[in-house]
Amino acid sequence: MAEMPAIVLRGVNKSLRGQPVLQGCSLVVPYGQLVTVLGANGSGKTLLLRILSGLVYADAGLVRVGGVDLSRTWRGPIPPNVGVLIETPGFLPYLSALANLELLAHIGGRIGSQEVRAAIESVGLDPDNPKPVRTYSLGMRQRLAIAQALMEHPRILLLDEPTNALDAEYTPELLQRLRHLADEGCAIVMTTHEVAQVPRVSDQVYALRGGTLQPVGPEAV
Repeated sequence: MAEMPAIVLRGVNKSLRGQPVLQGCSLVVPYGQLVTVLGANGSGKTLLLRILSGLVYADAGLVRVGGVDLSRTWRGPIPPNVGVLIETPGFLPYLSALANLELLAHIGGRIGSQEVRAAIESVGLDPDNPKPVRTYSLGMRQRLAIAQALMEHPRILLLDEPTNALDAEYTPELLQRLRHLADEGCAIVMTTHEVAQVPRVSDQVYALRGGTLQPVGPEAV
């Protein structure tokens, strides 16, 4: 029997303060695919990922992530096996990178210190750096945010502007890593307002315009 899709959106609507932001959004993401959602700042990309992560409920429509229906009756945490990077992560500024991620890993209870250290090293940071996160540059904080999203080896990844603030030399490495994760069976939804390099690693590309998701080909971006 074929595996159910990792993500299913069907006819999703969402308004904020009485203003429609998402209107009739539909999307299917199988395991093993990387989907990029392009859109200008303020187009609703972050809201879309917040709905997929269960942090915000849709006003109407179907939202199913990892086999879990995220309706208003859902009262669980973020669906299982989902790694999330949305907006600016709330790291404790007075703790080191290792201490921050070990604290998060302890809450999840799925991985230990060795996996945390490996995740930090995988994004080019030093897990033994004792400096607090408040001393980190924006690029270093973004790398740490990527490490926390990946460290539990999720089957579904929701990444909001993951290349934002990254140095130019690391961006291609990250995109190729995401492509590799998708090839290994991970389902990834990544948003961005920048088109350079992104469609090359994507299986599907959508533009979020006027509150709707519109499929586009590489030649159109």
